Parts: sequence; structure tokens; C-alpha cells
Amino acid sequence: MRGLRRLTAGHLRRRLDNGAARRTSHRLLSVSSSSNNVISRFTSPTSTSLAPYLHASSGLGSFAEFWTGQRRTMFIQTQSTPNPLSLMFFPGKPVMEVGSADFPNARAAMNSPLANTLYGIDGITRVFFGSDFVTVTKSEDVSWDFLKPEVFAAVMEFYSSGKPLFLDSATSTSIDTAIHEDDSEIVAMIKELLETRIRPAVQDDGGDIEYIGFDPESGVVKLKMQGACSGCPSSSVTLKSGIENMLMHYVPEVKAVEQELDIEE
Repeated sequence: MRGLRRLTAGHLRRRLDNGAARRTSHRLLSVSSSSNNVISRFTSPTSTSLAPYLHASSGLGSFAEFWTGQRRTMFIQTQSTPNPLSLMFFPGKPVMEVGSADFPNARAAMNSPLANTLYGIDGITRVFFGSDFVTVTKSEDVSWDFLKPEVFAAVMEFYSSGKPLFLDSATSTSIDTAIHEDDSEIVAMIKELLETRIRPAVQDDGGDIEYIGFDPESGVVKLKMQGACSGCPSSSVTLKSGIENMLMHYVPEVKAVEQELDIEE
């Protein structure tokens, strides 16, 4: 995973203005794709009520432009992740106001209209919400060429519907790294490192980490990988060489970091 490899190298990149950077890449991508004549116009495959949109691909990724008459209503860009089965979709609008949300199965997605709709697409195995992106994970036997238009249409339909991202706002955000009064100094330090130093790098790769707990007797920190990081071929290695090394360096009481897998895994 690219973000964790940066941790392994000891270089934690300062987060730039992602919004401005992505807007720049949008413009470059649009020019590049148009000049290569790879744009095709077609109608949404999942809803006849949606307007036609442009879909294009280039070396920088792919995007979809949704139009209502002569007015562009949404611009969705995709970005690859270290996990070949996961793809990040940037709707050009905020997704999660605070934190992140992971939906490892269809049952977990029932609280979110958007996640529930995405799980209705054949071949989708996981959905994750970040601050300004949606990470979709697919099964190995389905092509992105088939899934991208379906996901584009589902995201467009959701933002056009005015529906809330969550039906129950109380369960909408993760507070796993919130520091509580009864947390020990060690646990507080672990949570702060995860939130400020490790989580930003992991989220750059379309995923997140969830703090499960710390055993003071064994010195083991348990984490759960989410989004594109879950099931990524390099996640187990980088979990040890990246996250574990950093936590052990700053918190000597930490002796190891272990990954807690989903029940399905």
C-alpha cells in the first residue's frame, strides 16, 4: 500500500490542498481525454430518469460528466489504489463530514442509502466512505469496464435524490480514536498517533484503520483494515513494517500490531 510504504520509509507527507490538486487534475484529465478522442456518450444503465453523461479514460484515470441539457451537474473522477480490486470515486462533493464509514457486507450497508444501492450492483463486495471519496471493492470475476458506469450512475442518482448519507446519523461516524477520560496514557498516545500520523497516509490509498484495542500485558495493538486496505495483497506486510514500527518507536510499551479480520474473511 502506497501510503503505508511512505510510513515505512519514514517520510510522512504533509497533506496538501487535495481539493485544489484534484481540481487541477480534473482539468488536465478532461483536456487529455478529449484530445485522444476516447469520450463516449451513453445513457445511464441503471436508471432511465438520469441524464446522459460523458465517460472517458486516460493514463490519469477515468471520469464521468453528467449533464442536464447544456449544464453539467456532476463530475466524478476515479483513482486507482494499491488494491487492484478497489477503486476510489471522487464525486466532487463532500462525502463524510467527519471520520469515515466502512461497509464490509450488504447487511452493514442497510443504514446508508448510497452504500445499499452500491451493494445492489452485481460484483460489489465492499463499500467505504472517506471525506471526499467512495471506495468500491469488487470481486475478481467482474470487470471494472462493466462496473464503472453502474457506480457512476448510482452515485449520481444518490446526490440528485437529496437523501441523507445515513438513515441513522448516530451511527454515521467512527470514533475509535477518540480519547476518553479512562484511557491510559499509553492508549491515548496510540490513538493520537493513529489519528494524526498514520490515518492520513492510509486514507490516501482509499482505506482506513480502526483501532480495536491494546493489551497492556502482551503489548499487542489490534487494528482492523478498512476500505481498499482490507484484502490488499500488501496490507499484512505494510501493517508490520509501517504501522508497527512507528508505534513501537514512539510508544515503547507496544510490542506488536496485529490485524483483526472481518468474520467473512
